[in-house]
Amino acid sequence: MGSRYEWSLLILRVVLGITFLIHGVAKFQMGLGNVAGWFESIGILGFLGYVVAFIELFGGIALIFGIGTRVVSVLIALVLLGAIFKAKLSLGFMGSEAAGYELDVALLSIAGVLLISGSQLFALDKKLFGSAKEIKSN
Repeated sequence: MGSRYEWSLLILRVVLGITFLIHGVAKFQMGLGNVAGWFESIGILGFLGYVVAFIELFGGIALIFGIGTRVVSVLIALVLLGAIFKAKLSLGFMGSEAAGYELDVALLSIAGVLLISGSQLFALDKKLFGSAKEIKSN
């Protein structure tokens, strides 16, 4: 069904997808207006709060199902870079009173791996659009 390499990429894709789906749901639950207001309070254009919420929610779903993995990984990487440099860098790697940016770096690394390698195992991309690269078994 797939090499150990593809199984590893599947695990990373699904974990990153679930993580961002949950973060997206949380933003919708707290109210997108509140998210936009918080963005403005840290010097980011408020409408980007809406953009980030949609990327997290729908990007998370897309990753779980393997739709546009590389494109979604780029978008998530941009969200994470924004979070690191605009909200968390001043807190330090581990943070002291609030979470630092260590998780963001780990998630950014996962997004980078998925951007470079993709993930085809159980991906709807392959079913919907075909694949130029077949999965090789080890």
